[in-house]
Amino acid sequence: MRTAIIAGLLAATMAPTIAQAQNAELRQDRHDLRDARRDYRDDWRDYRSHHPENYRGAAWVGPRGYRWHPVTVGYRFDPVFYDRRYWIDPYRYHLRPVAAEQRWVRYGHDVVLIDTRNGHVLEVNSGFFF
Repeated sequence: MRTAIIAGLLAATMAPTIAQAQNAELRQDRHDLRDARRDYRDDWRDYRSHHPENYRGAAWVGPRGYRWHPVTVGYRFDPVFYDRRYWIDPYRYHLRPVAAEQRWVRYGHDVVLIDTRNGHVLEVNSGFFF
């Protein structure tokens, strides 16, 4: 009986230590994943510094009657702004891949990630093109 009680107390004191170690490992994995995403997202800046010729192109011509103005996350574009002719290939410019309902769109010298279901801006890379 005494052995069973001691074994139970020992197990009760060891369980939180094991759980803490597992939680620390999960936090570290999450941190590593976040860093990897950040590295990939910022990869276009490094790539552009080594391949500037890829980021020079024809002047951006917006839809008729519209002018460029700075936008931020949450801004809503009209569908004419994210028409197929403004789409950007994320692999060519080392941008992060997107979901099926999202598109990278050129907007002036900027590149904007747009949710095509509602036109909301999800991310802005200012000064992307020269």
